[in-house]
Amino acid sequence: MKKYIAALDEGTTSTRAIIFDREQNILGISQKEFTQIFPKPGYVEHDAEEIFKAQRQVLHEAVEAAGIKAEEIAGIGITNQRETTVVWDKNTGKPVYNAIVWQCRRTADFCEEIKSRGLEDTIREKTGLKIDAYFSASKIRWILDNVEGAREKAERGDLIFGTVDTWLVWKLTGGKVHVTDYTNASRTMLFNIRELKWDDELLEIFNIPKAMLPEARSCSEVYGSYNMNGVEVPISGMAGDQQASLFGQACFERGQAKNTYGTGCFLLMNMGEECRIADGGLLTTIGIGLNDKVNYAMEGSVFIGGAVIQWLRDGLRILKNSGESGKIASSLDDNGGVYFVPAFTGLGAPYWDMYARGAILGLTRGTTQEHIVRAAVESMGFQTMELLNSIEEESGIRVDTMRVDGGASKDSFLMQFQADISRIGILRSAVSETTALGAAYLAGLAVGVWSGLDEIAAMHKAGTEFRPHMDEEKAKKLGAEWKTAVSRVLTR
Repeated sequence: MKKYIAALDEGTTSTRAIIFDREQNILGISQKEFTQIFPKPGYVEHDAEEIFKAQRQVLHEAVEAAGIKAEEIAGIGITNQRETTVVWDKNTGKPVYNAIVWQCRRTADFCEEIKSRGLEDTIREKTGLKIDAYFSASKIRWILDNVEGAREKAERGDLIFGTVDTWLVWKLTGGKVHVTDYTNASRTMLFNIRELKWDDELLEIFNIPKAMLPEARSCSEVYGSYNMNGVEVPISGMAGDQQASLFGQACFERGQAKNTYGTGCFLLMNMGEECRIADGGLLTTIGIGLNDKVNYAMEGSVFIGGAVIQWLRDGLRILKNSGESGKIASSLDDNGGVYFVPAFTGLGAPYWDMYARGAILGLTRGTTQEHIVRAAVESMGFQTMELLNSIEEESGIRVDTMRVDGGASKDSFLMQFQADISRIGILRSAVSETTALGAAYLAGLAVGVWSGLDEIAAMHKAGTEFRPHMDEEKAKKLGAEWKTAVSRVLTR
């Protein structure tokens, strides 16, 4: 039996490929950063061609590192940064514009216009999403309206759209397959998550031709194949990065929750087959589509998580590398009254303020670089605390232990702070690459590497658990001071 799975994990700042065996051991891994493009304040773009070339390169490098052959790979799973929008000419295969990244705020004013037309409830009931520049629909609309000749080509059926999963599958199959999965479709603001189809009313609201859209399918099936060194390897699993992480953390039961500390922070709770449209600042999204069933998830999104540490490194240049942040933070007894609200691209849940901008508050003559680093690290914990509180209140389900992953989850200072400030257990996965692992599971299920969810759940490897140590009154005081800091940057 072919016994290896290749997982392609296309993130916001880098792309990687990982080779797993049946026992979820990592045999080979390769990663490559790609260019971040900032044409104007609030604008964020990627070069879609660069992403594909980097992804293909790291796939071949990971296979070589694993010491295996293409014919030994049972399937390829894909997971990706969600909402990021690519529009390309299906005849030439060339994008008509750079990929517009999920962080990009260029369409904020247009989204406000949509709200002013009283369409918020309609869109929320169909999609589970809030009207925001975060999602794909307004980004597609912007490309059609701002790239010369794009709308005319789209109306003729020459332009097609995809989130990054769709783009990669189209490229890997040589332009033969134009598909997405239910999880990525649910992030476009064009997909009816109850009926599992593209919604004509939403397409009309955003003035997007239906012919541009990919076919939406389940997360675990054979979509096509990639010719690797003359061998046709099935592409057999696909999910947006946060849903893949939920799956990779084996959160298969209603009420189980995970948080990923990546470029942003994303907390998802499995809501089972109940499509409950969340109120307040939370989203309802498709958690996974598997075996002719869909599980929904409640989600809270933080736009700037680990990206704040990158900014300290690349912007302020007070860190030589990101790994220093936890050590510096733990060298201090406290934050010195300094709070860092990293609203570089607005605030996500539970505030959804597109126009908020970042601030460092509580500065005194005694403030040092170390205090700012600690405040930046703590900001990830505070923002996640607010997501958790909102999800517990909305769902009525108390989370006793939250599973965590992502690059910043390796920081034990942050994980202990998260347990302290949230008053729950934090369980760090033994496998740090749970997003890629989720994509591998989905691909492997489709081609028979694993028999089903029970086998995968039994294999799940728990890692280090952190329990609250901080005095509860102190934790409450810190949480209240954080909320005061946030109130200083809100624009409404």
